[in-house]
Amino acid sequence: MTTEDDVRRLALGLPEVTERPAWGSPAFYVRGKIFARVHEAPGILVCWRSSLEEREVLLEAEPEKFFTTDHYRDHTSVLVRLDHVEADELAELLLEAWESRAPKRLRDRGGS
Repeated sequence: MTTEDDVRRLALGLPEVTERPAWGSPAFYVRGKIFARVHEAPGILVCWRSSLEEREVLLEAEPEKFFTTDHYRDHTSVLVRLDHVEADELAELLLEAWESRAPKRLRDRGGS
C-alpha cells in the first residue's frame, strides 16, 4: 500500500521534476509537462501512459489496481488505486509516466 507521500518522494526523485498544483491537487511535471497528478478523490493517482493501448493493457490485466472514468476515456492516463500498489510498482509506474512525457534528450541522458 502506498500513499501520496510515496508518490511525492518517488516522483521528485526523477530527473528535473517539479511539483505544482493542477486542478487543485499536487501534480508532477518534467520540463513543464505533467506526468502524474494526485486525483481529487482520496487515494487515487492519475498517471500518464505512452499510449491508449498501453493503458488498456493495465486496465484489463489488473482492474483492482487500475481504472478509468468517462472523463479520461480518450486520454492516455490511467487511474491508480494507491492502496493496491506497493512502492516498487508505484516507482515503475511513475518512471514510465515520466518517460512518456520527458524530452528524448533528457531520457537519453539516463533518466531511467
